Amino acid sequence: MIYPMFAMIMLTFFIGLYTFYVRVQSVRRREVNYRAYLLMKSEQFPEQVQKAGRSFNNQFEIPMLFYVVCLAFLALDINSEFALVMAWVFFGLRVVHAGIHLTYNHLMHRFSVFWMSALAALAMWINLVLNIA
Repeated sequence: MIYPMFAMIMLTFFIGLYTFYVRVQSVRRREVNYRAYLLMKSEQFPEQVQKAGRSFNNQFEIPMLFYVVCLAFLALDINSEFALVMAWVFFGLRVVHAGIHLTYNHLMHRFSVFWMSALAALAMWINLVLNIA
């Protein structure tokens, strides 16, 4: 479980660095006054700034359920091949989700991949409960 968690953490840091990059670029291009970032108060952030920021925030929503279930498997010393496969599926789908979000951002594509990743996390939770029972 540690490797899929590490992969998710690396994805989160990558998106965080990308978010920082697009924000700096928006200031350099004079699209946004740097003061708007002090309290995130701007109704007119460029689209890429908004997408990057939202994608970064997404890494702290459903993925939290993923981290907790992975830590539960590790703490309880439960080895489940199924859960490990689902962990990698979750990670792969989160990469696809972020890719969609940061590029063409088609809502139905992003929504579908989001729910597939959520179901992978749910499958891990169900597998954990079944392994404890």
